Amino acid sequence: MRGTSVPAAVVPGPRRPPDENGDGAAHRAGDLTAALHAAQQGEEAGFVAVYRDVQPRLLRYATVLVGRNDAEDVTAEAWLQISRDLHRFTGDIDRFRGWSATIVHHRAMDVCRAAARRPTTALPDASGELVGASDTAATALDALSTDVALTMIAALPREQAQAVLLRAVVGLDARTAGEVLGKRAGAVRVNAHRGLKRLARQVRYNAEEGRWTLV
Repeated sequence: MRGTSVPAAVVPGPRRPPDENGDGAAHRAGDLTAALHAAQQGEEAGFVAVYRDVQPRLLRYATVLVGRNDAEDVTAEAWLQISRDLHRFTGDIDRFRGWSATIVHHRAMDVCRAAARRPTTALPDASGELVGASDTAATALDALSTDVALTMIAALPREQAQAVLLRAVVGLDARTAGEVLGKRAGAVRVNAHRGLKRLARQVRYNAEEGRWTLV
C-alpha cells in the first residue's frame, strides 16, 4: 500500500506454532485475515493491524539471520516491497506471514552475501523424533526474555535456527516454512525438532521460583 507510514514496533517474546494454539487463535486469525483484505483495499486500519501482528515476528527472524543492527533495515526494506506488492497477494493471514517471511529471508540473505558472512555458526548435528524435548524447549522459549531466546537460537546450526525461528517464533506451519526456505515440509520439521531438542538441554524449570532458567 503506497503512501502508508510504517509504525514503530516492539519485539515481544517468541510464540508457539499456530497448530499448537486453540480456538482463540483461530478466531484471531480470522480477524487478521479480514484486516489483511481491508488493507488490500487501501484501509490504513487494516494495514496497521496486520503490521502489528507480523512485524515483531519478522524482526525476530531477521535479528537472528543478520544481527540486531541490520534487522530493522532488512524488515523496513521488506515492508516497502510488501506494501508495493500487497494488491497482488492472495491468501489468508497465515499465507501472508509466509509470503512476508520469504521477502525478509531474501533481503537478509542479500545482506549476508554482501557482508560475506553466514547467518549462524554451524555446530555438530543432532537427531531425534518430533516429541518431548521440542515441547520443553518451545515452552521455555515462550517464558524466557526475547534477547535470551534469540541468542540461544542464533547459536544453533543455521538450518536448525531458521526452522526453529519460522516454526516456533514466526509461527508458520511446516509446509509454509518449507516454502520460505526452499525445503520439504518434512525436512523443516526435522530441523525444527533437532534445534528445539538442542535448546531443551540448555534450560530447566525451577519449580520453587516458578520460572525457566538456563542450565
